[in-house]
Amino acid sequence: MNTDYDVVVVGLGPTGLTLANLLGRRGVSVLVLEREPEFYGLARAVYTDDEGMRIFQTAGAADELAADMNIDSTVQWVRGDGRVLAQFHQTDRPLGWPVVNFLYQPYLENALERALGRYPHVTVRRGREVTGFDQDATGVSIEHVECRGTGYGKHAPDTDPRTAARVLAKFLVGCDGGRSVVRTTLGIDMSGTSFPERWLVVDLKARDGVDAFRHLPYFDFVCDPALPIVSCPQPGRHHRFEFMLSDDQTKEQMEDPDTVGRCISRFVDPNEVEVLRKLVYTFNAVVADRWRDGRILIAGDAAHMTPQFIGQGMNSGVRDADNLSWKLAAIVKHSAALPILDSYESERRPHAKAMIDLSVLNKSLVSVDNKLVAAARDIALTTALRMPGLGGWIRGAKMKPSPRFRRGAYLGLPRRGLRGVEGTLSPQPDVRTYDGCHRRFDEVLGLGFSVIGYGVDPRAALVADDRSALESLGAGFVTVYPLGGRPQGKPGEGRSTGENYIDVEDHTGALSRWFAKAGVGKGGIILVRPDRYVFGTAAAGHEGALTAELFRQVTGSTIHRATAAGAPTRSEPVRGLHFEEAR
Repeated sequence: MNTDYDVVVVGLGPTGLTLANLLGRRGVSVLVLEREPEFYGLARAVYTDDEGMRIFQTAGAADELAADMNIDSTVQWVRGDGRVLAQFHQTDRPLGWPVVNFLYQPYLENALERALGRYPHVTVRRGREVTGFDQDATGVSIEHVECRGTGYGKHAPDTDPRTAARVLAKFLVGCDGGRSVVRTTLGIDMSGTSFPERWLVVDLKARDGVDAFRHLPYFDFVCDPALPIVSCPQPGRHHRFEFMLSDDQTKEQMEDPDTVGRCISRFVDPNEVEVLRKLVYTFNAVVADRWRDGRILIAGDAAHMTPQFIGQGMNSGVRDADNLSWKLAAIVKHSAALPILDSYESERRPHAKAMIDLSVLNKSLVSVDNKLVAAARDIALTTALRMPGLGGWIRGAKMKPSPRFRRGAYLGLPRRGLRGVEGTLSPQPDVRTYDGCHRRFDEVLGLGFSVIGYGVDPRAALVADDRSALESLGAGFVTVYPLGGRPQGKPGEGRSTGENYIDVEDHTGALSRWFAKAGVGKGGIILVRPDRYVFGTAAAGHEGALTAELFRQVTGSTIHRATAAGAPTRSEPVRGLHFEEAR
């Protein structure tokens, strides 16, 4: 099939925008089809974490996004009278970004859409509804028509069949939300729970010249059994409240302006704010039964829907985009094998489901409407906070699922023991370059696979054929020296050059600790995937087995090595399950 684009993305929400930016930055041609002709312009998501910010960094947009965020805010549970039950502080930055970042979604989406303008090979078409598609072994044919929108879910799509057009692509990715056309056309069901509880969400903006929210500096879960409430600070003089409805309250009653005014008057002067949005909603905790059908995939809310109680719905979609983008780019640009897409769902589903489960748990705790049960909850929480170890674990919000793939379900070598780094997200400290500048580690790594040597140039540790194989996959090479450990000596010594090589100094010690945790000493290497997850490690002298296994898993083939006499020979890749045995 002669294709018009490498990838067609359906949907221009945060997941689709992130995916299009990541693909565009990697040189993949993209067409984005969005049914709504106009930008929504109102907030839905309110939060992203350090994982999300790191992905936005890979997309080349994080610094601009961060400038419009409320960062490092305290998150707390409070009683109905305002007394604090518990505070959650997360001020460490192991991934190079704050853990707590409150955002105003229109700012984020506008910035990500502007960023797409940097890529002439990325095309955005608003007002186009996908009406059908079919695929064969080489690509996907997608039909789309002009659409005057749905009012963002208020009515059926208003389309004109006379404007039908067809586009051919290597892959189709549905990032088109909970009512995904791509998912439903494929006949994929969603499994999970739809909750009957209804909440009223009210988005506010302070009127010009009024400091309406200074007395509400933190994110509050108001654990009041009479009326559970969420209070969320946002940048740009915005604020959100959410109020849980009782069974006898109707949608029409609660969305009435007078009712909204009475609800928010508990916290703000209604005359000092403008109501931007008021909406009664319910929520779902569901996951699609499968996320891929050949060359067609789904991501974000099309694949899983997360209740809003820990702010991870948008972030799960952003993680999907990160996981999927490098694999699609590897297939399109570096001849990777199609089966690497099998790892997309196996890697992402368990983490997305864990986030859903934690959100449901938090919902159950903060929305208790029975006074006796609420009192028992408060006593249990305050007791736990006084306990050594447990109290710090709660305050640090360590219950959040870690960025760590399930054993046996990821692309990479098996994790060794409880503390192995394989299949886990690598840290991102600041590092010091040769000329004395500080840079975030990912900026040094680039966009592809990274071969990171500890105190050694990893290129020197690899035979020429292995190095060429890595370069064919777009790999870069990095040397990490411990603080004060750069080579010193005579003029000309220590020089090393190359377009895909750089050396840095670990002045914070974070990377040295990471190598130690990985069991990699001086002269060893860690191989990191483009999404910053660890593929595997190798001690000095065992780099060839690691390289062979990467090449086998990504391309489905072996590296052809030359003997000293020049005769070609095939490498013997080490099967993942036997890697330790081989070493």
